[in-house]
Amino acid sequence: MHRRALLAASLLPLAARAQPASLGSWPDRPVRFVVPWPPGGLNDLIARAFNDPVSRALGQPIVNDFKAGAGGRIGVAEVARAVPDGYTIGMGNLGPLTIFPHLFKDIPYDAGRDLVPVVMFAASPLVLVVANDVPARSVPEFIAWVRARPDRSNYASVGVGTAQHLIFEMFRQRDGIAMEHVPFRGTNESLPAMMRGDIQAMFDTLPLMLPQIRSGAVRPLAVTTPVRVPQLPEVPTLMEAGYPDIDVSTWYAVIAPAGTPAPVLQRLHAEYTRVADLPETQRFLAAQGLITLPNAPGAFARRVTAERERWGEIIRVQGIRVE
Repeated sequence: MHRRALLAASLLPLAARAQPASLGSWPDRPVRFVVPWPPGGLNDLIARAFNDPVSRALGQPIVNDFKAGAGGRIGVAEVARAVPDGYTIGMGNLGPLTIFPHLFKDIPYDAGRDLVPVVMFAASPLVLVVANDVPARSVPEFIAWVRARPDRSNYASVGVGTAQHLIFEMFRQRDGIAMEHVPFRGTNESLPAMMRGDIQAMFDTLPLMLPQIRSGAVRPLAVTTPVRVPQLPEVPTLMEAGYPDIDVSTWYAVIAPAGTPAPVLQRLHAEYTRVADLPETQRFLAAQGLITLPNAPGAFARRVTAERERWGEIIRVQGIRVE
């Protein structure tokens, strides 16, 4: 097992944890997949779309176990404290793995020590949209418009410390813009506020914004991915707009308890990557407004570490707190 532990360390950055006594022929029984969100939503749809074909390849069922609450922290904690034998894995998302560790003092896991980011299998770009009465047609025009009317513009997010909030804080750091942050509980509240003229701009996920963009209810200015998305080929990226350091997606990934044997991690990476590339999976993702991003072994773990450091720096410098 010592050789397996060394191989695990070379594949992904794992904290020390005792290895199970024997791998046997993994998997030889059902695998539990913890979904840290309620059933019936997008996380549920994505989990089923991937886990069904992966389970067929593994020859054992992958059973979705929904552990919702605390913005995903309850379910992620369930994975973190599981026995690292390959029979409990789960879904990892941006907030619980990279942002929340800097916002909450009582978080019940150490994201860097207790978990292995295995592979990102789907991602949702964020889209910067503005109200139709905002005259800007590009990000530089939007920044100039905001600067010309300090303290008279508002932006929405789905909560303090979310990516939608923190990207505007990145604008504030770089461009010195003065906009009021108005957090909402969801797009079902922020979108009507934009229609009323209470807010002028917001970042939101492509699946939620695509119908609004296509209907002309809001105007898109940029997406947050490194390349343009196929659903909005005419909309530039923030990198194109002069923000080379902004590469943000809300992603859906496989995580495992630290100490999970390397052969298991390798097999999981291979199968989820294979399923992501299937034509039927690509059709499903496109219909949901989702994309896939390249994921060589170990690349996702490095991305998580870098994002955790970036969000932590923004939260510290801007003095963001969750009461």
